Amino acid sequence: MWRRLETIHAAVYFAPELGEKYAAVGLKGFWMGYFAGRSAAFGEASPEVVLATFYNFHESLVRRALPDAWSFATPEAVLRARLEGAEVALRRSIGDDAESPEVAEAAELATEAARSCSPEGRALFAAHAALPWPEEPLPRLWHAATLLREHRGDGHVAALLANEISGLEAHLLMVGTGAATRETIQFARGWPDEDWDAAATRLADRGLLDADGLLTDAGRELRERIEATTDLLAAGPWEHLGEARTERLSELVAPWARRVAEGIPYPNPMGLPHPD
Repeated sequence: MWRRLETIHAAVYFAPELGEKYAAVGLKGFWMGYFAGRSAAFGEASPEVVLATFYNFHESLVRRALPDAWSFATPEAVLRARLEGAEVALRRSIGDDAESPEVAEAAELATEAARSCSPEGRALFAAHAALPWPEEPLPRLWHAATLLREHRGDGHVAALLANEISGLEAHLLMVGTGAATRETIQFARGWPDEDWDAAATRLADRGLLDADGLLTDAGRELRERIEATTDLLAAGPWEHLGEARTERLSELVAPWARRVAEGIPYPNPMGLPHPD
């Protein structure tokens, strides 16, 4: 469910329509759009709020975008641009299916799943859950996917913290699996070489990375434990829907996720595998 709904949500990060929508309300450049777009549910979010809740970006990258973004556009305008851009991008990707009964069915299932989530300890989820629900099925499906991914992401941060893994160190553990490259992740998250290398030394000292930056047995065990905890903390909405309806939602969104995936680079800094 994460792989498929995350892909639906991720249209907002890789589609050119989003840059156009953000530029139209006054935002400048990709990162200003990204940080303002994802944090606007908090209002005029400070860099500190973003660093705390997004968890894995270097401070300088965030501070280049915020709080300047709010001098160009209000949070309300940014949220509107984000939702409109997501809808346009999804319509382009999935074509005629955008108006299908299947999209309406998927939107209802995903909405029910998202509404069942508890906000306690989930700051990004709670902020987005307080936003108005779109009325039309396609943007409603995207909004539900967004809530579910932020709910899962908040749980993932809790799992990382409980295992004493920083946001930067989480990147190195992912690179250590061989599923992503240092170049891709380091550039996209703004970490200087000295910070990256210091994190590698810390993880090696803990016996989690080997000399080549790959996971040791202990590193694999830790990462699997973190992922299992993340999945456990994200299980609530799917337990609410039940196995049959969860499987139905998965079947419905699978072909649309594959179409959206054609516009996403692999590997990517989100660690998102191709839905196939």
